[in-house]
Amino acid sequence: MPISELRYEVVISWSDEDKAFIAVVPDLPGCMADGPTYAEAAENVEVIIREWIEMAIEFGREVPEPKTALARPN
Repeated sequence: MPISELRYEVVISWSDEDKAFIAVVPDLPGCMADGPTYAEAAENVEVIIREWIEMAIEFGREVPEPKTALARPN
């Protein structure tokens, strides 16, 4: 499946400690991003997901399929 078609679950929550929204991708270990707003955290994590996958491919590591089938917006 092409990278552009992979849709991973993203969990976004507010962190009082960091004073930022934290976006975590449970299916991709260590894949997370933050932002001062929910929207920015969501936008930032999309970039990090692509980078995580690109680095995994570059180093010959397996890229896990998303565990949850998410609908892709049209």
